[in-house]
Amino acid sequence: MAESMIVNFITSALALLVTLGILVTVHEFGHFWVARRCGVKVLRFSIGFGKAVKTWIGKDGVEYVIAPIPLGGYVKMLGQEDTTIPNSANLPASQRHLSFACKPLWQRMAIIAAGPIANFLLAIFVFWLINISYGVTGIAPVVNNVIEGSIVEISGLKAGDEIIAVDGKETIIWRQVTLQLLARLGESGVISLTVDPADSNSVHEVNIPINAWLRGTTEPNPVSDLGIIQFEIPAVIAGLVPGGRAEASGLLANDEILSVNGRAVRGWTHWVQLIRSSPELELDVVVKRDGMNTALLLRPALSQLDDGSTIGRIGAYVQETSLAELLPPEMRREINYNVFTAIQPAIQETWDKSVFVLDSVKKMVIGLISVKNINGPITIAQVAGETASYGLEVYLGFLALLSISLGVLNLLPIPVLDGGHLMYYTIEAVIRRPVPEKIQAFGLQLGLLLISGIMVLAIYNDVNRLL
Repeated sequence: MAESMIVNFITSALALLVTLGILVTVHEFGHFWVARRCGVKVLRFSIGFGKAVKTWIGKDGVEYVIAPIPLGGYVKMLGQEDTTIPNSANLPASQRHLSFACKPLWQRMAIIAAGPIANFLLAIFVFWLINISYGVTGIAPVVNNVIEGSIVEISGLKAGDEIIAVDGKETIIWRQVTLQLLARLGESGVISLTVDPADSNSVHEVNIPINAWLRGTTEPNPVSDLGIIQFEIPAVIAGLVPGGRAEASGLLANDEILSVNGRAVRGWTHWVQLIRSSPELELDVVVKRDGMNTALLLRPALSQLDDGSTIGRIGAYVQETSLAELLPPEMRREINYNVFTAIQPAIQETWDKSVFVLDSVKKMVIGLISVKNINGPITIAQVAGETASYGLEVYLGFLALLSISLGVLNLLPIPVLDGGHLMYYTIEAVIRRPVPEKIQAFGLQLGLLLISGIMVLAIYNDVNRLL
């Protein structure tokens, strides 16, 4: 156990360093590259904060720095601190043409915007790479069943319906359905599902009313929360633990669970939920065995978890097999791209996720989404480690999403962020003079306070998730 925890910690830490290292380097290189193209003298290019681990002077005269805290970086340019002083009067005349402050307003804006733009370009590149390497694969969004009395059943969604669009946006696989539904978190109104019924060719709309939908939820599962049941592994017993309650009740390997207390079992996950919620309760179980239905009486044993809660256990397990192996061919979806056709969907996915991140920020500000969804470095490290263990495709998708988030958040009009600088330059373009230094200094303090508060909240959320 201890060795496993150490391995997981090291994996998460390394994944965090690699992930943030890539994102910060790309972001700062965007500033660096455009600054050089605009003729600005770059004094220092730093990846990370804190006391330098390694420093060297490049052939271009730039001081390159690697520091131990990978939560950011910076590009220091000549005259960058003199943007409120006309003509950068603090510099000798021989260097003013190399000063950031002496460059035209459009060039200064381009240099500042280049960091977030580099993050968006990285996301596009990563999605393009995923498209040409793996394509789009997933499960067709065909409804396996709906929970009795759920809002989707009342609205008219039925088993066998294929969801071909959510709010007018095409959905080819379940993952796209989930993402479209996540975009409606905290909202009120109607979710419109375009469905293609299995029993007819009549495509129609299913309108689902929502009111402050899942507001305050920290780990939403929008598909199941609506009452939609996706494809589930059949509830077939693969084997029994000797001496367990399952063996004592007469359950056998290859038995398929049909019902519990007269309630139909949808699949293995549903079966596990019923068992876990019924410690020491007698359950009337009907199984299918050799083509015939057999009734059994089962009493799950009470088992206590580390957190003090109790669940039911019976000592039975499912066959270890992938969902892809169980799916019929018609339920699998796969789209392949070449190096050219992969570009447009990569751009579209970057745009869609950017809008989603920005919309989520807006919803947090106005209270439609819980601020408990803000993640800090601990959660990022955990997710980075997990996605890395799942394979390159999953990790790359996570990297692209983080890059988009970094780009969007840096464009917010908050002083100390790139968006705050762009806000000042926009005001300068309107009033024809730099924003007064006192106002910029006050904005800097306000921005630092806001960003510090967000970081404290993110770390607090991280710690709460661990406890």
